[in-house]
Amino acid sequence: MLAITAKSPYALRALVELARAGDAGPVPLREIARRRDVPVQFLEGLFGTLRRAGMLESQRGVKGGYSFARPPTEVTVLEVVELLEGEIGAEAHAAGGVWAEATGALRSVLAGVTVAEVAEREAEAAEAPMYYI
Repeated sequence: MLAITAKSPYALRALVELARAGDAGPVPLREIARRRDVPVQFLEGLFGTLRRAGMLESQRGVKGGYSFARPPTEVTVLEVVELLEGEIGAEAHAAGGVWAEATGALRSVLAGVTVAEVAEREAEAAEAPMYYI
């Protein structure tokens, strides 16, 4: 009823890597896949879907790769998930009650976070000091 497959987490990991590259130009898909340990063939399909939806741009050739068509500060996690999975909890709305509430809460959380924010959180977590006792 509220299913999210492996496509969305893999795509988000790859998009975060792309966001971290900034405006350095298109990033080769193989490089993104290598850095994020995502199968290239799987990522090709995901990025193809996101490109056709207008979220990403691709450039062919030696200096080719992918870049954001819109700033990652404007791309929400909900948008990514729904492009890849379809509308979250469509059946839950019909069921009503607690299912509709759960779907609304999930949609609210995912809509409130952008790809850029996920990248920032990841960078902050990587810089956090580790304390050992």
